[in-house]
Amino acid sequence: MLHSFLNYLDSIPLLKEGVILFLLVAITAILKLVLSHIVIPVLKRLAYRSEAKWDDILFGQGFFRHLINFFTVLFFYSFMGLWMNTGTTLFHIMNAMAQILLIIYILLTFFAFLDTVRELTKQKYSKTPLVILFQVVKITLASIAVIIAISILAGRSPALIVSGLGAMTAVLMLVFKDPIVGFVAGIQLSANKMLALGDWVEMPKYNADGDVVEITLTTVKVANWDKTITTIPTSAFITDSFKNWKGMFETGGRRIKRSIYIDASTVKFLSIEDIAHLKQLDLLKNYMDQKTAEISKHNQEHQVDPHVPINGRQLTNIGTFRAYLNYYITNHPAIHKNLIAMVRQLQSTPEGIPMEIYCFTADTRWVYYENIQADIFDHIYAVVPEFGLRIHQNPGSADLIKAATIIKS
Repeated sequence: MLHSFLNYLDSIPLLKEGVILFLLVAITAILKLVLSHIVIPVLKRLAYRSEAKWDDILFGQGFFRHLINFFTVLFFYSFMGLWMNTGTTLFHIMNAMAQILLIIYILLTFFAFLDTVRELTKQKYSKTPLVILFQVVKITLASIAVIIAISILAGRSPALIVSGLGAMTAVLMLVFKDPIVGFVAGIQLSANKMLALGDWVEMPKYNADGDVVEITLTTVKVANWDKTITTIPTSAFITDSFKNWKGMFETGGRRIKRSIYIDASTVKFLSIEDIAHLKQLDLLKNYMDQKTAEISKHNQEHQVDPHVPINGRQLTNIGTFRAYLNYYITNHPAIHKNLIAMVRQLQSTPEGIPMEIYCFTADTRWVYYENIQADIFDHIYAVVPEFGLRIHQNPGSADLIKAATIIKS
């Protein structure tokens, strides 16, 4: 009976090819079920029991799933050539489909391997935008796979397909403009160390102010301090200006650059009583002794009339105040000792005489920096009256009410 059935199949070639194809597909499906539900679970248990991380990441990226698909298609492709008639149209169709599936699963398997490598190197090279490199490799491999697939469907050599694509270069450049520009920008950013993951960047044009959390071939994601995410084209970091705060963290100092405005009408020469009072300040004692001796010697050498202070050298309250702030800043425990620290008087304005404090805190963390800065200026505001000075402030409503009351009375 079996012999007569085989003879019947031989009399109808198309039916015979269909039966063989059905059996081959069934066997391939059984093989895939065995690998997926028996072999893979065993390997997964072994991987999770081991201390190594790479095997766990391989499973997480679907490496073995794609590998099983590749082997089942390879099994189908290999036995199809042995069991089926290679001269039929059905064989050519199935052969082309199998080859394209092999290319797809090889590509997916390699992509999963690249993702595993990226995860393993992410901690060690956290500051390097490796995502761009992996994306370039993926795009290159995918382009090669597409060319090979087209050559299989067209029945032509891949070299012939590539030569034909030369005429489409302009179209391809237009289609892949953003990836190409992003790739070039990524290389420049990486080579010149302009940007890395974790950098704090400011880019007002895109309302970006925060940490870089992702760098890809075409975009850079910035997590802003208000918890929003800004996505910026990678090329924008080459064509537009941006501020990178990385240098501040590497230096270990965060700058304070703020001014207080002294009321110019309160500036005066120090009297003997003022000098005696200020000598009681620990930070100023040595300075006051040195300056008074120096001024006294100068005035004696030039026979300056002590009753006319303007003719000789005298100490002023604003100059002594500036000296005090210099000593205070340079001796402050939270100020960086290896970076510049100074207090300078700027050009006077309608708001008063600016006294600028310029220094760097030894702690770059935002909250600590703000606390240090606030503590310094709290002290400065409180100590100003000790020098007979007053901070300029525009009249408020209470001042106007007081002035109106005085006028009425």
